Amino acid sequence: MSKQFINFNGELFPSDHPVMTISNRSFKYGDGLFESMRYVKGELKFVELHADRLRKGMKILKLDGYSQVDSYFINEKVEELIRRNKIGPNARVRFTVFRNADGFYNPTANKMGYTLEVSKLPEPAYAANSKGLIIDVFDEVPKPVNILSNLKTNNSLVYVLAGVFKNQHQLDEVLILNQNGFLCESMSSNVFVVYEKHLYTPSLSEGCIAGVMRKVVMRLAKENNLKITEAQINPEILNQAEEVFLTNASSGIQWVMGYNKKRYFNETSRFLLNKLNEL
Repeated sequence: MSKQFINFNGELFPSDHPVMTISNRSFKYGDGLFESMRYVKGELKFVELHADRLRKGMKILKLDGYSQVDSYFINEKVEELIRRNKIGPNARVRFTVFRNADGFYNPTANKMGYTLEVSKLPEPAYAANSKGLIIDVFDEVPKPVNILSNLKTNNSLVYVLAGVFKNQHQLDEVLILNQNGFLCESMSSNVFVVYEKHLYTPSLSEGCIAGVMRKVVMRLAKENNLKITEAQINPEILNQAEEVFLTNASSGIQWVMGYNKKRYFNETSRFLLNKLNEL
């Protein structure tokens, strides 16, 4: 395999080349944001939604230069790196933004720095998982609900500990609760629940990530006359629900087969996945 490259602050470096010092604020304090995106058939999918979410997050974190991070900027940098790595036409993309400054908790400046990584995807379509996921609820560390909760920040300890729990219990995925004990999201995705033929997902006020695929799936549901509600969801609903599925920009829609002794169908998730691929 040929040498792969990354983009670090506008310059291309071999992916194994050291580019950060120990003073990097993303490393020290988790001071930054990231977007995971999907490049399909030579096109970055839902780039306007990703760029909008990134700008909003940068504005909340008071990072200078958020106005320049638009869809044109992201597209240009991704296309450049895709060509350099010769991995088109399908790829997974991660765009990370951090505060490029010195200082302790009080930074010396608010200048934006960024990194861009791409990796090859074998297929353009969002693939259905042939075997449904087995999940459980991770309740050891609840997620706080505040102005940062909807952002994809570089501070990911709740998700890391959820991942440790997942590995220890040999699960496919785990659901995370918010500080009030209600469903928030999964370790890497937003969560949807079908109960009495009605689709529910935790509202943004419950502290979940404002996922791009969450937004797309909600739009698809409404366009196809599926009843959908953003709500405060008690985890007990997992014992009565007909379906549970997870969404993110990288994997699309993944259906859940089981929680404890409960087993789920995948009719709604399969229907929405087909509609997603039609896009």
